Amino acid sequence: MAAGRELAKALATGAVVLLSGDLGAGKTAFVRGLAEGLGIDPAEVTSPTFTLIQEYRGGRLPLFHVDLYRLKVIEVDGLGLDEITLGGGVTAIEWPDRLPRPFAEAISVHIAHIDESTRTISIQN
Repeated sequence: MAAGRELAKALATGAVVLLSGDLGAGKTAFVRGLAEGLGIDPAEVTSPTFTLIQEYRGGRLPLFHVDLYRLKVIEVDGLGLDEITLGGGVTAIEWPDRLPRPFAEAISVHIAHIDESTRTISIQN
């Protein structure tokens, strides 16, 4: 969460954060940190695995949390991600390998699960 909280300080409207890592690596926990850094209650953040997209408001920017785990690449176009990313907030996308095309200037975050309490996080622009 701390890494997400720190990254949130530098994010502006239209920022896209692509989160990759194995199941249980901590992608949703990272998004909780993003939420907190944006001024949104992190307790509100839940995994959108079944709803696909969660929207959180109340902070300095809205946060859109997208989980593509259950989708095939061909199904992603119907979600309207281009419109969401232009919606005036920050978009965090879990499982970006399912995107049909990259987002320009997206921030890539990879979380590696080392053990129960240890993760390595790499962040690239």
